[in-house]
Amino acid sequence: MKIFSIIMSFLSISVLCLTVYLFFGYKDAAAVKDETPVIASFTVSPEVPSSVRFCGKEISLTRYNRFEGMDRELSSFTYFHSSTLLLIKRANRYFPVIEPVLEANGIPDDFKYLAVIESHLDPRVTSPARAVGMWQFLEGTAKQYGLRVTATVDERRHVVKSTEAACKYLKEAYGRYGDWLTVASSYNAGMERISGQLQKQKEPSVLDLYLIEETARYPYRMFAVKQIFENPYKYGFVLKPENLYRPVHGEEIPVSGDLPDLVDFARQYNITYRDLKDFNPWLKDTKLVTGGGKYNILIPDKNALVDDAPNRYVHDRRWVAD
Repeated sequence: MKIFSIIMSFLSISVLCLTVYLFFGYKDAAAVKDETPVIASFTVSPEVPSSVRFCGKEISLTRYNRFEGMDRELSSFTYFHSSTLLLIKRANRYFPVIEPVLEANGIPDDFKYLAVIESHLDPRVTSPARAVGMWQFLEGTAKQYGLRVTATVDERRHVVKSTEAACKYLKEAYGRYGDWLTVASSYNAGMERISGQLQKQKEPSVLDLYLIEETARYPYRMFAVKQIFENPYKYGFVLKPENLYRPVHGEEIPVSGDLPDLVDFARQYNITYRDLKDFNPWLKDTKLVTGGGKYNILIPDKNALVDDAPNRYVHDRRWVAD
């Protein structure tokens, strides 16, 4: 009888302990469940290719530093959703302008991606170092390659003229290196610095040089942008033709004399001053002083300024989901 009482007491205590444990365990589980975020998607590490093709040359990414460099930039552009979406949308407007200039100057088409990473295809942008425009020229370098920079004009913001100036630099650098990837890196760091590091470190490829972070990342940023632009759906970017920015066409008005008031000039052509500045971002002031030079001012077609019909122009069919 005594043994039976002991057994019953032990069982009672065990049941009580188990009940307490289950009660508090349930509360803990419920608390954890309450703290768990409810998400609509998974964050997946993007696949890094074993190689990329740049300017007609196959470049291996299997070495650890190359793999990790590409992984960093591919992850960055893949998950920087709003920015990358805008890049593809703007490319529909600006690639048709940039590509013919590159081709006419014998520059590989892949260098359009250099403009993407330099300026996000924004001809108005100015960097903290005061580099300006789609190809991010400093004032001294811009003048060296034939661009006018005055109190009322800044051709670094002229898409065609700045692209032509960039081509001059790229051809000069290619004459020095004979390798387009090295040319691309020199656009960021300068020819003297790249040449010095190639000689000092005795490495044949800029991808294996020890460089400052910005320059080391530069080629992989181009590779990553190209990879996403050529496979946007694979990286989660779904666009329709109407999402892309349409190219803006119009009439170019030749100007050789000063224009004292650009507001009045715009009104003569039945457009707003904002329209004039938006599509001629190289006009810096409220007036134009030509200084004996000749300029063409774009007067945009009115039909291109109203989105009353969805955009149907798709520069690259890979950008849109069928």
